[in-house]
Amino acid sequence: MVHNVALVLGGGGAAGQAWQIGVIAGLAEPGPDLTEAADLVIGTSSGSTTAAYVRSGVPAAGLLASVLSEPAQPVGRPPERPPSLSMAEVFERMRAIGAAATSAADLRRAMGAFGLESDSVLGPEAARQRRAVVAARLPRAEWPDRPMIVVAVNAHTGELAAFDRDSGVDLVDAVTASTALPGGAPTHSINGTHYINGGVRSAENADLASGYANVVVLSPFGGRSGTLPEGQFEGLRREPEWGTDLASQVEALRERGSRVEVITPDAGSLAAMGTNQMDPATRIPAARAGFAQGKQEAPRVTFL
Repeated sequence: MVHNVALVLGGGGAAGQAWQIGVIAGLAEPGPDLTEAADLVIGTSSGSTTAAYVRSGVPAAGLLASVLSEPAQPVGRPPERPPSLSMAEVFERMRAIGAAATSAADLRRAMGAFGLESDSVLGPEAARQRRAVVAARLPRAEWPDRPMIVVAVNAHTGELAAFDRDSGVDLVDAVTASTALPGGAPTHSINGTHYINGGVRSAENADLASGYANVVVLSPFGGRSGTLPEGQFEGLRREPEWGTDLASQVEALRERGSRVEVITPDAGSLAAMGTNQMDPATRIPAARAGFAQGKQEAPRVTFL
């Protein structure tokens, strides 16, 4: 294999994104700083925001400090999103789509159609506001020099969209597309094509790390689908025969010769992340718990 280290950052809401920063900082204490060691960073959904931070040029300790210095949020504060559709309605529709889907491609197309349908309810102003919110969250608006992939899904066709600095798409647009929850946020239009959250394809999209000798996967939702609120987005129907679940993707990577280490939240991190990972109030506790877990997990990535 030509390439060495790929870092895969899965979706997981506000809590999951902060947890990933904490884990990366914890790993860097006794071991490698993945902000430097990763030759490729792959981000999906909120993981795309983490990817932008990892590639910002700030060391892991500095990234953690930035999360911990954020103003404290009141518990239960709702995420920033248009109020037109309730999350209960969104989750109900997702469950119906998942139940009816006969294949991964079928599910992606149906989710894209749901997103496009919801645009008429959410309205064009919601799309403009959401892009501005995403831009404000990113540490920089330009693509990094080092390789990074941001994953979204074409809402019209259900096809994979893997954006990078050579795709001709602004980083802000790529992250806005990757984090566009169907029904909960407007689809994101780029050059006339609408996109939805990359988690519709896979919560991690670890298969995109094929060809890398070492793969580290940080999966906020991995291993905890049973404890998520019913209908939680990244827990939406992952069938092994479809190859969209993390276990199948990891197995395929290992069969091709990659060494893969998957880190999912431990008991302490799960408690800190709570049951609503979209709640901004979970960010600081999740980052702290991730940092503690990262230090414990460091021996697993000493091969880097």
